[in-house]
Amino acid sequence: METVEALSLTLGAAWASGLNLYAAVLVLGYLGMTGDVALPPALEVLSDPLVMTAAGVMYAIEFFADKTPGVDTGWDALHTFIRIPAGAVLAAGAAQGFEVGEAAQFAAFLVGGGVAAASHVTKAGTRALINTSPEPVSNWTASFSEDIAVIAGLWAALNHPVVFLAGLALFLILAAWLLPKIWRALKRVWRAVGRFFSGAKSEQNAALKGRQGILHDLEDKPPPR
Repeated sequence: METVEALSLTLGAAWASGLNLYAAVLVLGYLGMTGDVALPPALEVLSDPLVMTAAGVMYAIEFFADKTPGVDTGWDALHTFIRIPAGAVLAAGAAQGFEVGEAAQFAAFLVGGGVAAASHVTKAGTRALINTSPEPVSNWTASFSEDIAVIAGLWAALNHPVVFLAGLALFLILAAWLLPKIWRALKRVWRAVGRFFSGAKSEQNAALKGRQGILHDLEDKPPPR
């Protein structure tokens, strides 16, 4: 495998894992099983029927969870501990295409984890902001777009590595610019939610104190003669 192709596969697998790990495993496994691409030895396991079946089941679950407002944010939070490590492992496995030593594979592990983290956090933060909208159409649109991006991105990484690497560089620049804005917007949302619940609690306390005051007045009031 040429250096550019190996680099593209390494970073492509990590990037796609951050968006949708199970779709990435299915795409790579299918391409390896059909012989459309020669996977590095460490990634050949992705073409195993058992692995593809497990990935297919999990993708089916994620397909619906990812399109349900609120559920998708909880799903993303849980997969923070799954997508990023898996992206790092896939990147390290793909780095075998370089035919290099363990040091380079460990470097690929670190870089792959970083790329997977960037795509995952961008996805999760964007979806959390989308969930502030009460309608589900934007969730469906975003989710379908991410699924298509994973398939198209991996296809480009394997067939047009230079184009993919250029696109990935633009994505990382955009993510670096966008993530601070997403974080500030999320903090505003959390503060608004906190004020809402604080206000509701204050109203409940005021109502409770009012009822207690009425009962106290009734208890102190002398009985009629």
